[in-house]
Amino acid sequence: MSFAKSVEKWRKEKDSFFKFSDDSPIPERERENFAGLKYFPPDEKYRMKLKLQRYPNPEIVTMVTSKGTQQRFYRVGYFEFEIDGKKARLQAYRSAERTDEHLFIPFRDKTSGKESYGAARYIDLDLSQDDNYLLDFNMAYNPYCAYSDDYVCPLPPRENSLDVEIRAGEKKYHT
Repeated sequence: MSFAKSVEKWRKEKDSFFKFSDDSPIPERERENFAGLKYFPPDEKYRMKLKLQRYPNPEIVTMVTSKGTQQRFYRVGYFEFEIDGKKARLQAYRSAERTDEHLFIPFRDKTSGKESYGAARYIDLDLSQDDNYLLDFNMAYNPYCAYSDDYVCPLPPRENSLDVEIRAGEKKYHT
């Protein structure tokens, strides 16, 4: 299956989950008319094999949430990459409050608040034994608080605001 077809398949499955699942973040009153999420077209330029630059002693950082509360995360390392000729860096986190087998990468970029959700988009990566990862912005998604005020979502620290447009992944839900 081609890259674009696999991304489209994943998106169709997600749209189906959002429309029909009891666990959907889409408010029930909106599901009948829900026609799917909006996405940037799949683009392999936003798919990068990168090595996590791990911190020897991860510090705990506090992220403010969409409800004004706080959540604690370990800042475990960072990814460095280049987009459109600009160097960029994203910090990777793991929850300090619960067991989670993922790296959590919340970020903002130059599309935030315009074409993509203003608060943030997220990428989750399964943990790797050798710190080699596929950072794929085509899989960037909106946190559940983008769909309903019933959810509490951590907001990315300033250090994860990118000075480039990431025209990949999910777009804004409410336009």
